[in-house]
This record gives sequence, C-alpha cells and structure tokens, in this order.
Amino acid sequence: MAPTAQTYEILLIEKDKGAAETIRAALATASHGSFHVKQVGEFSEGIQWLGHSRTSAILLGVPHPIVQGFEAFDKLYSAAPEIPILILGDNASEDLAKEAVARGAQDYLLPDHLDYSLPRALRNAIERKAVEDALYLEKERSLVTLSSIGDAVLCTDISGDITFLNFVAETMTGWRRSEATGVPLAKVFRIIDGVTRNAVPNPMELAVQKNRTVGLTENCILIRRDGFEVAIEDSAAPIHDRAGHVIGAVIVFHDVTASRAMSLKMTHLAQHDALTGLPNRIVLIDRITQSISLAHRQGRSIAVIFLDLDHFKYINDSLGHDSGDKLLQCVSSRLVAAVRHSDTVSRIGGDEFVILLSEIASREGAATSAKKMLLALNVPCPTGETNAHISGSIGISVYPENGTDAETLIKNADAAMYYAKEGGRNNCQFFNNKMNCRSVERGSIEGDLRHAIERREFVLHYQSKVDLTSGEITGVEALIRWLRPDRELVLPSKFIPVAEDCGLIVQIGRWVLREACRQAREWQEAGLEFGRISVNVSAAEFRDKTFVAGVRSAFRETGLEGRYLDIELTENVLIANGLAVAAVLQELKHMGIHLAVDDFGTGYSSLSYLQELPVDVLKIDQSFVHRIADDASDSPIARAIIDMGKSLKLRVIAEGIETQQQLTFLRTHRCAEGQGYIFGQPMAAAQFAALLKGGIKNEVLH
Repeated sequence: MAPTAQTYEILLIEKDKGAAETIRAALATASHGSFHVKQVGEFSEGIQWLGHSRTSAILLGVPHPIVQGFEAFDKLYSAAPEIPILILGDNASEDLAKEAVARGAQDYLLPDHLDYSLPRALRNAIERKAVEDALYLEKERSLVTLSSIGDAVLCTDISGDITFLNFVAETMTGWRRSEATGVPLAKVFRIIDGVTRNAVPNPMELAVQKNRTVGLTENCILIRRDGFEVAIEDSAAPIHDRAGHVIGAVIVFHDVTASRAMSLKMTHLAQHDALTGLPNRIVLIDRITQSISLAHRQGRSIAVIFLDLDHFKYINDSLGHDSGDKLLQCVSSRLVAAVRHSDTVSRIGGDEFVILLSEIASREGAATSAKKMLLALNVPCPTGETNAHISGSIGISVYPENGTDAETLIKNADAAMYYAKEGGRNNCQFFNNKMNCRSVERGSIEGDLRHAIERREFVLHYQSKVDLTSGEITGVEALIRWLRPDRELVLPSKFIPVAEDCGLIVQIGRWVLREACRQAREWQEAGLEFGRISVNVSAAEFRDKTFVAGVRSAFRETGLEGRYLDIELTENVLIANGLAVAAVLQELKHMGIHLAVDDFGTGYSSLSYLQELPVDVLKIDQSFVHRIADDASDSPIARAIIDMGKSLKLRVIAEGIETQQQLTFLRTHRCAEGQGYIFGQPMAAAQFAALLKGGIKNEVLH
C-alpha cells in the first residue's frame, strides 16, 4: 500500500486575484503531495491567519505589498520565524525580492517556468526548514546536555585551540567560554603531576595521535586560572568528521575531591554498621581471627559474646522504627562503655550484637563482663517521646574449648544465646556441645514453618471465657497450634518467636483471624451461642498497612458480624504512635469490634491511654493471677486492676486461673470474667461445640 501523500498548508499573500489563480494552478500540477492554499490580500490578514492555523510555508507576491516598505514584512517574519517564506516576483522586482531574502525570506522565484518550479521550490523550502530545525534542536539538545552534566567538558579543533567549554569546565578552569574560544588548550587546561609537579602530557595530542580514548595519569592536578589547584580525573577522545578524519578532541574531567571522600566513606561503611557506627561482621571476623592467632602464641583464652535484645521486634513494631533505631544506638553506646578499649563491640544484624573479649583470665571473667552489659541495658533508653525498657539474652563461647576459628565461636555463642532466652531472658549462658542440637532444631522449625500455611498445618484450639458469678460462657479465645506432618502438636511458644524473627507472623495472624471468624460463624449457624470470639493480634500485624482491610475481608468472606469479635492487643501496641493507633482503633470500633488490652499490667506505659483510646476490656495478665494466695496481701496488683477497671467502666477478665484459691479471690473482689485451666484446657472446635451445648461444670464455681 502506497504511503499517503503529504498535504501542505500554504498562506498566499497576494492582492492580485489573477496572479493568485496562476499560483494556485501551478501548485495544482504538483506530482508529489498536494497544496492547500489560503489567500489573503494584506500582511495584517496573514499575521492573523498564522495565529490559528498550521501553515507549512508562506508565498509572498511582489512588488505589491513590499513596495509599501519592509516594516510590514518584518512583522510577518517576526510572527512566524519558523515558517519558510518564498518571494514571488518579476524581473523588475528582483532587487526587492533579494532584500526580502536578506531580511529572513528563504528564497525567491521569478515568473519563468512557475508551473513546474514553484511546487518543487516549496517542497524544498519546507524540507530544508525542517532539516534546519532538526539540526538546531539537536545542537540545542547537545548544548543543554553538555551544560547540565556534572562533569566538565572541553572541546578543541585539530590545531588544539578551544572551541567549547561547558559551565562546569568554565568553573573549574576559571575561563569563560567567550574568553577561551580560540585559545590554545595548554593555556586554558594547565595540568601537572601532583607528586612530581612536572607537566603532564597533553591529553588532546595523545587522543589525536593514537586516534582513541586516552586517560590522564594518576594524581593529576588542574591549575585553575587564579592558581588554585584541584585534583582531577579525566579522559580525552578524538572527534571525527563523516569521512572518519580526526578534526579535534573532547576532554571530559571532574573534581575527584568529593569522590575520594566518598570512597573513604564507602570503605568505612563497608566495615561498619551505618546506624550505630559499630564494626560489622567483616571487621569482627578479622579481629577474632587476629585475637585467636595471638592467644594461640601466648597460650591464653578469648571469649565471644552473642547478645540478642529481648522482644526488640515487638518494641520496634509497637513504638515505630525511628524509636527502634534510637534504641539500637543507645544500646550500642552502653555496650561500648561496658567493655575495654581492646575489646570489640559489633552489630551483625537487626538487634544482634557480638562482643569480642580479646583476653580473659577465666570463664568467670567473661561472665562478669556479660552481666555488666545486662546491667547497662536495664536502665531505660530514651527513644524520643518515651523511654524504652529493654533487656538482653547472652550466649558465651570461649577459645579454644568452644571453637578454634571465628565462625565457630560466633555460631556457638549464638546457640548459647537461645538457651538464655529459653531460661527466662535477661541472663547469660555458656556454650556446651548439647546446644548444637537445639540450634539445628530451631533452623528446622524455621524451614518447616515457611511451608506450614500452604500445607494447612495450623489449627485453632478454643478456650472459654466464663462469667465468674453465673458460670455461663461469655466468650471464647482462639489459640493457634501447629499440627506437624508427624502429628506432633506444637504450642505457639515454640514457633511464634521464630515466625516473628523470619517475618511470617503477619501472614500467620491473617490466617488465625479468618479461621476464627469462619468457625464462629459456623457455630452461629448451628445455633450455638458463644458470646464473642477473641483473637490476639501481634504488633507487626496491627502496624501492617493492610490490617484493617484484612479484617473487613475476613468478615466479608465468612459472614461474621464485627460485634461478635474481640481483638486483643498488648499495652505497648496501644501506646505507640498515638494518632495512627487511635485512627485504626476507631475504624475497628466502627465495625462493631470490641477491643481488649491483653497482658495488662506488664507494660511500662502511662495509663492515660485507657481514657483516650476506645478500649472495652482489660485482661489481667496470668503472672498476677498466679501470685494470688491465701493471704490477700500477696495480690495487690490483681486487686488494683479490678478496681480500676470498674471505675473506668471496663470489663475485666482474669487470665490463667488454675486454682480454687485464685478463683475465690477473684470472685470475692468482683472480677467479672475469667479463663484458665480450672474451666478446661484449650480444645479443638468439635470439643468446644460440645462444651457450648453442655456448659461449664457448676461445681467449679460452688
């Protein structure tokens, strides 16, 4: 299929209608493309027409308008300098036509052979103007590019005289382009060797001679026009014409002062933690290796301490990452202050620190240092608006009995640290060979956990909440369990910390919420009354941007109404980022959800949030319930929480009730509800359905 012929819009300024018709007739004979002619008689009409049309060219008849003077022509040219103008005249007006060309017209035509020369002349003029515009734009684009880049650019001709400098080159050499143009390169671009102070070979001459890009020697110094010296790096390349002949050179150079400073900074960052400034793992390994070599020659011991902050991820998610960063910086400072100058404190992960004790007299000395670190952490750290309480768990390995290389000592100290966590946290443990097996087990749990959701290995068990006066079931709490392929039922204390560490807790929490809502709706459809179902929400899940949308999705998918759901949050979640937390809580309340403060009394917060946030329930942490004994004086916290809940008109639920003494105390002090093993252990959905039908045994409450 042949291409569509081009149509050109032509403005003809000609008073003589006969002449205009002749011109139209000549253009009508065009064999390539067509011309659409708009005729006007005056310049003013033409200028007005140009304002609202896409004109390809202007034909101007003479002598008629031009004999009136060139002022009108100049206005026409100024109105559309980008449109080519062709003058149509006769032999008598040829001088006038030439004057018009001098003033901006592109060409003129005499009347001879107008029928075949005019279309060709118009096309040539239009195409030539397009090429000129394209070349102009390309030149402007090149100049803008060269003037905008961060490097200095300097061009010469084949004789070595300056033809161009961009703005950066002007600044670095001290020469303006207008001053430098035509000046020999050696005068503008004065360079010497920074070490020998000898002149450096002219890079332009080298590029031209070798006909390839060449670089400057190292330690090159540019001497600015005022004598100021700048360290530079650069390269020069030959410029060729269309035939491939060298016609000049271009030199690109830049100040390397900043880059050398950045190089030093990058070297530091490669060896240190960006947040705390502590040595990183690379430096740590090197220093442990050196200490091992020295200890081996001198027959002495060194110790490696692995410290992991307790519940840091929880604090980080609750208070926000900015506060978490401040906390890490505070911890780093305290650890450095707690050791000798010859020791090394390193941060190797999010909240993981490894400390090298480069020389110890005994294991007891390492233990003393570790305890000193734990004491240093016990003082609250300022994190902005609040103070954060933190503790740490420490594992210790000793050279040579626990390893003879850096990686082994770190790995074994890490394994010992997990034993410290399981021992109640905020303590230290020395490594022994049995710990390796436990470390392998934890790694196995993490690997299997990643497949547990897709394999549907999680199940929910349910524990009742009971009215301590009537014995009626007022609600149910959903508790996750992991039913592994070997049918082992794993409790959350075994895998939830691992899920938090490896980033799976949000995904698991979403599954728990959806499954709990689904089961609750199923009980409703079976006619079983359970009050409300409770779900624990982690700090990481609550802070996730899609949390509220996930709750709505769970309701939509299961059909459960919001008024049948309790969401349990810890105090630290509620006091972090007040405005953002309050906004999310309000959205949850608008859905009808009840909000409970879980593990109440274990946080370090102000209690003002109880009045500021839309809280419905306080859950007394089981640690306070377990302290209840025959003597009521042993239980001031539990009693205070009950009284406070009443005064704030909040429901109070006691967790972990296991003995009759605890139950009697709570009933005596009018605690409304409770849950715990005394009413039954968490059970599968089918068993709990049977409990809903039969109720709690009355003898427990009488």
